[in-house]
Amino acid sequence: MSWDQNAHPNFAVPPMPSAPPPAPADPWRAFAVGFLNLSGLGLGYAVVRRWRLTIACLVATGILLAVALPADPDGVPGALLVLYLILLVAAAAHGARLGLRTRLAWLPSALVAAALSVVLLAVPAGGYLLYDQARDEATEQMLLDRLAAADELVKSTGTQTFDVAQPDYRRALAIYHGLAADHPTSRAAAEVPNRLRTYYTTVGAAYAKKNYCGAVAPLKYLRTVPHTMDKKALGSLSTWPDDRLATSLYECGTESMSGDSAAWTAQWGELLTTFPKSEQAQKVGPAIDTKVGEAVTAVGGSDPCAAVERLGTLSTQIRGVSGEGAGLTEALDQAADRADRNAASGTYNCGVDQYKDGSFSDAVTTMDTFIKDNPDSPKRSLARKVAIAAEVAQTVPAAGKRLPTTRSGGSISVTVKNDSPDKITVMFTGPVTGSFTLKACGSCSTYSALSSSLGLDSKPCSDSGKKYPQKTIQLPAGTTYFVHKSQGGTANTPASDTAKLEPGYIYTECAYTTSLGY
Repeated sequence: MSWDQNAHPNFAVPPMPSAPPPAPADPWRAFAVGFLNLSGLGLGYAVVRRWRLTIACLVATGILLAVALPADPDGVPGALLVLYLILLVAAAAHGARLGLRTRLAWLPSALVAAALSVVLLAVPAGGYLLYDQARDEATEQMLLDRLAAADELVKSTGTQTFDVAQPDYRRALAIYHGLAADHPTSRAAAEVPNRLRTYYTTVGAAYAKKNYCGAVAPLKYLRTVPHTMDKKALGSLSTWPDDRLATSLYECGTESMSGDSAAWTAQWGELLTTFPKSEQAQKVGPAIDTKVGEAVTAVGGSDPCAAVERLGTLSTQIRGVSGEGAGLTEALDQAADRADRNAASGTYNCGVDQYKDGSFSDAVTTMDTFIKDNPDSPKRSLARKVAIAAEVAQTVPAAGKRLPTTRSGGSISVTVKNDSPDKITVMFTGPVTGSFTLKACGSCSTYSALSSSLGLDSKPCSDSGKKYPQKTIQLPAGTTYFVHKSQGGTANTPASDTAKLEPGYIYTECAYTTSLGY
């Protein structure tokens, strides 16, 4: 049997379709494709064979990973993350639209694909958790690096003085404070209390070395740390510097006082003000009493003038220290008064020492001060004699070879006449010392020292026609030195005489004044 094509002239073979016909709409399939795209791997596009879109999703995710890894504390830039999320949502929506009428490849059913899409959401979720953990660890490492940097700042101070090291100390403290305050749950913050203990011992190292004066400034600085650091982080360190600072102020003040420095007044004043009830503050009164006692004892030693000066300085310094808070006001006042009294009475010893050393001008000034300041002293009479002898010795140095005594009178009469137009003070020293005043001789005149040396003037007290003011005194045998000093101001130079007195004679001494001209 044969087929006759001519018998059916209108028959034609239909053409093959260019693409599979759309599948019936399936919401589960749309859901599956959309959720598969939320994985960020473009799996939804893959199951509907949209390879270019699959690659685009992979590229976007790759860019995100390249930026995000390795994890750092700052994380992914917010703009990039927002853009990526927009792309994911767009891919999910677009995938859902494609999956609604597009058959799936490789998966047996839309329900299986939907279940798989939900399971695969664990991929980005798990990745996010892992990344968040990595970022937290990166943050911890960053904070630990900050902690190490602060530790290095403290360690690097080495042998630096506190003034030089203080900026580094402040920077390190700022880091410790930032870690404790801003990241309290971090591993670095947990180490801050231990680091602060090291910090305190490093800053206060001078105290451990018994460099008390050098320890004052750093310990005062450490007392300010609780103003910036949480007291919980500091713990017992909050009061760590207090006793050490009190000890340093006391010991440094002791060193200053021993070295005759005035710095002790400020150091002990600060101690009494800052730690008035401390054990160290209670030592201040006895220490001052001891120092005053040492100076009082030194008045009778080899350098009484220095001791007197020291007592006067101590009195002034003690009165500059406020002991009110420590209850030492009365004790300090008593110590200052004691120093004043002994400085005044010790002036006598100073004047005697100056006299013995040949400092006659100083001895006069010192003894005059003693006489003025000690009206009731039993040494006042002898001090006046030392002052007279010192003044005589300024003109006749030989007169100062022996210290005057309280001896007076004698068996030899000496009459002193005043041949001067000025009122004359006659001072004498030798076996006895004294002075008296003769009124001016109205008809007398000043002698020229130059004329006298040339023999042009008559001898003093030689005019029998004049009635010279005079006085007779009794002196013992021996050498007596006389100085006649004008009280009127017309004479330039005191006159002097040395008399060797012997028993059985009556002596006449002439007081007169001379000038340098004719």
